[in-house]
Amino acid sequence: MGKRRHRPPEELMMVPFLDILCSLIGVLILIIVTLCVTQMQRVNGRTEEEISRAEEHLRLLKKLKENQKLNTDTRPKVEALEKLKPKLAEQEERKAKLRTLLSNSKEIQQQESEREMKLLKELDQLSLEINGLKTQPDPLQKEIAALNLEIQKRKPPENKAPSVVVQPGGSGMAKGSKVFCVEATGGRLTFYYNAQNKGTVSAAPDVLANDEPFNKYLTSVKAVEGSKLLFLLRDDGMGAYNNGAGWAQANHGFQVSQVTKLLIPGRGEIDLRMFNDFLGSIPAPPKPEKPPAPPAPAPAQPAAPATPPKPAAPPGTPPAPATPPTANPPKPG
Repeated sequence: MGKRRHRPPEELMMVPFLDILCSLIGVLILIIVTLCVTQMQRVNGRTEEEISRAEEHLRLLKKLKENQKLNTDTRPKVEALEKLKPKLAEQEERKAKLRTLLSNSKEIQQQESEREMKLLKELDQLSLEINGLKTQPDPLQKEIAALNLEIQKRKPPENKAPSVVVQPGGSGMAKGSKVFCVEATGGRLTFYYNAQNKGTVSAAPDVLANDEPFNKYLTSVKAVEGSKLLFLLRDDGMGAYNNGAGWAQANHGFQVSQVTKLLIPGRGEIDLRMFNDFLGSIPAPPKPEKPPAPPAPAPAQPAAPATPPKPAAPPGTPPAPATPPTANPPKPG
């Protein structure tokens, strides 16, 4: 039997392991290279497109801030400009008018010169007429004066109402009685100091209370022995009579028997001459002196008219004056 041949022990082959290790190292190197290349294409972990977008965004933000600031600065100016627009339009309108006036200035100057020449001619003509009137003969002036005098003579007399004669009652008037007359007409009282002098006052109660001449008149009349107040009533004097008589009785002590009234017809002036000794008389207050009148200016020489005025036609015969009415007072008790 043959002998076994002794084989040497089997050796461990390391080739597959090294192949795997080399492959792993290559893969790792490839990954590292890829990461490096990718990292080189990034800046802070961003791509170039993102960086460009970010830069554009920053630029736009900066521009927006600048625009906002510019808008804030220019807004007051824009508002002021809006306010100035009406004035600017007005100035433009005035400018257009001035241009129109300047364009027409030559025509206006020509018209003004023609008007001035016309006025000078009219002034020369008026001067000639005035000189001619001044050199008229004196007889013409005398004839004009005579015609004016004739016109004055031929004027109709004024239609004046006849005076009213007031007669006393005669036997009904007690001896020694003194009658003081007060005329009541409209809204006033006319009180007679005597047959010639008289005063006037409003019949309003507040005026009667404060009128010094009228109150002095009543006081003086009350002091005369046997004095009586005779109110001469016109057709519109009842209110004035009530105020005057009431004031005399209430504030100056006149009795009812001392105050009487008489209706007066017509509108003429009161004539008290028929009372004779029965008419009371007290001194009238002195009239205030009038200030001296300023000297009158020298009259200018009137220009004589070209033709004398025509004389007025003679008026008709004036009506005969009416007979003055008379009134008798009631007999005082």
